[in-house]
Amino acid sequence: MRIFKFGGASVKDADGVRNVIEVLKKVGSDNTLIVVSAMGKMTNSFERAIDAYLNDKSNLQNEMEGIKTFHRDILLELFKSNQHEVFGAINELFEELGVFLKTNKSPDYSFVYDQVIGYGELLSTTIISFYLNERGFNNNWLDVRTCVKTDNYYRRANIDWEATQGLVSKTIDSNTLYVTQGFLGSDKNNFTTTLGREGSDYTAAIFAYCLNAESVTIWKDVPGVLNGDPRVFENTQLLHAISYTEAIELAFYGASVIHPKTLQPLQQKEIPLFVKSFLNPDDSGTVVNKTRGIRPKVPCFILKQNQVLLSLSTLDFSYVVEENISEIFNLLASHKMKVDVIQNSAISFSVCFDDTYNNLEKLLLHLKAKFKVTCHKDVSLYTIRHYDDLSIKALEKDKIVLLKQLFQETMQIVTK
Repeated sequence: MRIFKFGGASVKDADGVRNVIEVLKKVGSDNTLIVVSAMGKMTNSFERAIDAYLNDKSNLQNEMEGIKTFHRDILLELFKSNQHEVFGAINELFEELGVFLKTNKSPDYSFVYDQVIGYGELLSTTIISFYLNERGFNNNWLDVRTCVKTDNYYRRANIDWEATQGLVSKTIDSNTLYVTQGFLGSDKNNFTTTLGREGSDYTAAIFAYCLNAESVTIWKDVPGVLNGDPRVFENTQLLHAISYTEAIELAFYGASVIHPKTLQPLQQKEIPLFVKSFLNPDDSGTVVNKTRGIRPKVPCFILKQNQVLLSLSTLDFSYVVEENISEIFNLLASHKMKVDVIQNSAISFSVCFDDTYNNLEKLLLHLKAKFKVTCHKDVSLYTIRHYDDLSIKALEKDKIVLLKQLFQETMQIVTK
């Protein structure tokens, strides 16, 4: 089978949904499983609804009405009659969500987040599945939660590969066109879990691995993998080919085109990953496979914003030794911090990380009991793979550099 993944930008409106048909006409739809994200910026809209539900219920109805109107407008553009059965299917999903919001007793943000956020994907795939059927692309709508099983680490769940493999093998008929959701799974109690933001790419890789797929194609609004985000960096170039190892490096450092977890299962079975433009599906795009390095070999730029930089030293100015570092990392792990950079000297230790779970203040309380701590919030982390002098100078221009680190192929700076 082939696995296609369409992100939110590719189905952000009715024209985007229509374009999925055009892509399938050009590249075919036989033996294909399509993974779809929430439409447009709907994940952000659902996040605002979750925040209102937990913190400001007076605003919840407004947020939900905005979400309903957005999807209703797309339905009215795509289907000739508001009596079409798709309207009933969409209403059922909103009613199901409403029941959860009324009956839920859990105050846990991560649990509530996962139960609510996935309706973006459930809604988008329902609309697209009905529209494909309407246009002659007969397909089966698949609830991904019945196949992808995880633990209950809400908002960043870990895959139960054995259970998932068994369910995928039992459920998927390779001769059928499927439409399913990215980003979602379910735990052993069948509560919805999520795989982390941008986890739809990972979903595509999970299905590819379990089905021994021929390939995975991620359809995006860019011509392929570029050597930098064109919204941030000037004069970006298309990378025609990238090795699995190089792509994993780029993903690890935060390249937004490919989800960090996506590549490992593909590499294990040597399944090629294509990143192509949904506007120009005949173009070659980028392929990630067994090649060596990248082609062309040019500096690659990555930016991660809203980072936290901590600099620590012992209160008595003694050396920062293994025992200290071990304690620091245990605290970072227990507070669910995703570490991106570390740097240490004899008497200091610096670490840059994502505070995804908003646990920074709790972490600081623990650290300040044993260390002198300097904290910089809202800093930016820049990474250059395959750097040269010109690329470093261009990146550092007009920036206050708080931390700088160079390795053989990678340079990182943290700036304010």
